[in-house]
Amino acid sequence: MTIDGQIIPSSPIRLLSHLERIGWHRHEGHQLIYPLRGVLRVFTASGVWVVPPSQGVWMPAGTAHAHRACGATEMRSVLFDPEGGGPFIDRPSVLAFTPLLREAVTALTGGALGEPVRGRLEQVVLDLLCTVEAPQRFLPALADPRLREVVALLEEHPGDRRTLAQLGAAVGSSERTLSRLFREEAGTSFARWRGQFRLHHALVLLAEGHQITRIAVACGYASPSAFIGAFRASFGVTPGEYLRREPDLRL
Repeated sequence: MTIDGQIIPSSPIRLLSHLERIGWHRHEGHQLIYPLRGVLRVFTASGVWVVPPSQGVWMPAGTAHAHRACGATEMRSVLFDPEGGGPFIDRPSVLAFTPLLREAVTALTGGALGEPVRGRLEQVVLDLLCTVEAPQRFLPALADPRLREVVALLEEHPGDRRTLAQLGAAVGSSERTLSRLFREEAGTSFARWRGQFRLHHALVLLAEGHQITRIAVACGYASPSAFIGAFRASFGVTPGEYLRREPDLRL
């Protein structure tokens, strides 16, 4: 996709159907993006996040980005004055959403508020955001064409269990070269990168309502128990517990 640099206004509420996309754009103000229900994939030039209802994304003013819904998704958006400060001015950041923060954003996007009330509530949101940066569930963008070919193979078939050597043979590169490139560009090993990639895809499939066994196979895990173990190691809960903790993950 091409980043066209377009500046567009932000609608406070967007109802998105499964896989519906909001193309590349940017805003003059800082934007707080929050999936009240469903799951969003948020793209920037540096990479992509998968964002459930317990998290939001702070997008600094002028940053080109795009969205794609996973399952039916209700996206809330609040714009802030670029001169008024914010928690992370220089970079997009994923933020944990407390119940109080969720209610404040819902109020800001849900109806008409008088200017004094709105201004005070926006400041409350900014104060809350300064304390709640979440662990990054982030896949960095990769520039080397050989890495991009490997990623394209895995995106087409996320359950592909070929080793890095086998994937390298498919794209005309050596395992040693690809391993070095993953560490240079992704900042981690291929094994860790693929583990994060699989979990991103698993979150998308959970939002789409797939069963655990189907998700394990689709994401390349050796068994459902292997998937559950990897999920618990990353998120601290099993997939079933995660769904109960995220009641708005699916509409």
